[in-house]
Amino acid sequence: MVFQPTISNEQTAELPSAHFDGRIVVVNNEAQIEAVCRDLSSHSIIGFDTETRPSFKAGVTYKVSLLQLSTPSHCYLIRLCRTKLHPSILKILSNPNIKKIGADVAGDIRSLHALRHFKERGFIDLQHMAAYWGIEEKSLRKMSALVLGERVSKAQRLSNWEASTLTPQQQMYAATDAWVCIKIYERLMATTPLKELPSFEISVEGQEPKVAKTEKAAKKPHRRPYRHNKVKKDIQQQKYENTNLSSAR
Repeated sequence: MVFQPTISNEQTAELPSAHFDGRIVVVNNEAQIEAVCRDLSSHSIIGFDTETRPSFKAGVTYKVSLLQLSTPSHCYLIRLCRTKLHPSILKILSNPNIKKIGADVAGDIRSLHALRHFKERGFIDLQHMAAYWGIEEKSLRKMSALVLGERVSKAQRLSNWEASTLTPQQQMYAATDAWVCIKIYERLMATTPLKELPSFEISVEGQEPKVAKTEKAAKKPHRRPYRHNKVKKDIQQQKYENTNLSSAR
């Protein structure tokens, strides 16, 4: 089977809607975490996504609000605005034997690192994978359309993910985004790629922020001129003193 490389917005809109038909569990407190992680740990492949409250003011940003981890039958919506990034969850995110499938994974991991540092392992980004099957689209909505023949609704993307209660529409949107990643991954892996596959595992651990690198690079050239200027200043000062001594004589 060969997938189309691209699809228009109009063609995507005509496709049937993808939706998660399993059980959605909203996790609001630590008491629920252990049972959630026991189920997740029993699976070798899970869907992964995050949601963040949108900001409509310049300079105002919010931390990640929701972490979605999905199995084929259960999707767990972990409300990070209500509970912390628990050590048991970090074990899942650090386990190389559990594949976490998502889209734009590096961005999601960086958002989670802003809450708590962990060693991410076993993450696979569909945006990197799809190109090996000739797919040029990068959005989850269009990858789903091309691979599964179903569209993923984005109607709830800009809703308030820190609301006191998530609406049924928000829950379905968030669960579908994580779950559909499993479906796309499985369909791709069941189809012969157009070229040999590399390792798709994503890691942002240990990467120094670009700003920090720029600052470090900017500091280096100043060290030598600083020492040079100091020596030059000392020589000028000595000449000045010698001139004054000669005049005094």
